[in-house]
Amino acid sequence: MQIVTLRDPASAVAAQFVPGAGMIGISLTDAGVELLGQRRGWRAYLGDGKTMGIPILYPWANRLGDTGYTVDGQSVTVTPGSGGVRADANGLPIHGLLAGYPGWRVTAQSANELRAELDFGADPVLLAGFPFPHLLSVAVTLAERTLRVHTTVTATADLPVPLCFGFHPYLQLPETPRTQWRIDTPAMRHLTLDKRGLPTGATSEWTQTSELLGDTVFDDGFDRVAEHAVFAVSGGDRRIEVHFEQGYPAAQIFAPAGEQVVCFEPMAAPTDALRRGGYRLAQPGEPATATFSIRLR
Repeated sequence: MQIVTLRDPASAVAAQFVPGAGMIGISLTDAGVELLGQRRGWRAYLGDGKTMGIPILYPWANRLGDTGYTVDGQSVTVTPGSGGVRADANGLPIHGLLAGYPGWRVTAQSANELRAELDFGADPVLLAGFPFPHLLSVAVTLAERTLRVHTTVTATADLPVPLCFGFHPYLQLPETPRTQWRIDTPAMRHLTLDKRGLPTGATSEWTQTSELLGDTVFDDGFDRVAEHAVFAVSGGDRRIEVHFEQGYPAAQIFAPAGEQVVCFEPMAAPTDALRRGGYRLAQPGEPATATFSIRLR
């Protein structure tokens, strides 16, 4: 399976993606130091959907609150264990349909750029779980110590396409203990979650914050994330920033117990929006875009 390596022309930063394993980013290094959490590795992601690196969560990010949803009167059933649907510990469909999906086609490649697309409407299995024909395109560039991921959704039928996807970058600072990592987060709205990780409807304001991560465990949802908002983790002489450049008004912060990783997840809509509403649409004839970047300081 082809691993595509991108190199920043002006620095020692490199990145790797595997289009045939769901267009997952598996590595981001600075002078050989790995800055993406490897967890069980990309082959476990390919076989079991165990996330690592930078996976795309598509067409919904995180979990749905049930095994079905309705859009404009059309009811859809998604069954964990079939059609690419995987379940979380509570049996809820999680992270969409494309974990390890092999159908991506590389459309452009150079020393520091990779473009790939997926014709979602050409696969009846995918359409069974998300019946909105469209073309999904991801363009990745690496320059000036910045990895930028630009996503475009283009409707290919007369139906608008709900935008509920996201990405899940696992970040690490291997030269510094987690107890010394500092995380910076912007002002946004905190979404109270229930024990299943679903929004309860209760919210509170989250002020711009800088705090030591330490042993704190996060699995928290947010919305009202402003365009160009910046999340960051720093420690020692290193700082990694995630910029929500456009199209990502929601986020999840994930820092599981016992793991040397923290995630700032760009999301086109909050968790379970496909069932609850509150998402944008890619209208026919009007491609929708979203961009985030990871910058190394």
